[in-house]
Amino acid sequence: MTVALSILLLINAVFTALVWPTFYRRGAKDPRARDSNDAPTRFLTVHRVIVGLAYLIAVVSAVAAIASLIGAW
Repeated sequence: MTVALSILLLINAVFTALVWPTFYRRGAKDPRARDSNDAPTRFLTVHRVIVGLAYLIAVVSAVAAIASLIGAW
């Protein structure tokens, strides 16, 4: 069971690494991302926070999976 959960955590990390960069690029290219002075808007800031949190969760998932697989837990 531990191996299955570790693999699931690794899949989560890989999924995040593959999907979220596209999400960010699309958000950054959106017309709502910048104002008339080319300054970032709240729209872009929120997207940056969402992507940052997704990456944080991915890193924690990967570390937990690896720690579990090598027997650190």
